[in-house]
Amino acid sequence: MPLQEKLNTDLKAAMRARDELRMLVLRSLLSSMNYAEIARQKKLDDGGVIEVIGREIKQRKESIEAYEKGNRADLAAKEKAEMAILQEYMPAQMGREEILSIVKAVIAEVGAKGPGDKGKVMQKLMPQVKGKADGGEVNGIVTDLLGKL
Repeated sequence: MPLQEKLNTDLKAAMRARDELRMLVLRSLLSSMNYAEIARQKKLDDGGVIEVIGREIKQRKESIEAYEKGNRADLAAKEKAEMAILQEYMPAQMGREEILSIVKAVIAEVGAKGPGDKGKVMQKLMPQVKGKADGGEVNGIVTDLLGKL
């Protein structure tokens, strides 16, 4: 079942169960997906849907940080709950060791000699880990490994 169909089915189930938070999150997500389809002028595939979900999760993380800095634990908790619902629809995230092995393989493949080759490495690496790993973590690992060369 395509991811977009699953989201619609889950929204209907949340409506039947009167799960207000899940309904709010899924409606917001479906709206964002609709805007993305309009911008691209084509229907989103599962990869596009995952990209939109990733953007929504990133927004929630930024909001959580802002609310925690502003001592608004109640709003931060709401954002965390929303983020948890969104993460249910993301593919399983890679562990640090798995990311490390892929980064090492790409560095060897590209023939990177140091930090100056980060652009080449990231260009080749990101399509392999997109949606499966946090970009910030991948960037940190690449920076560390290239700094040691």
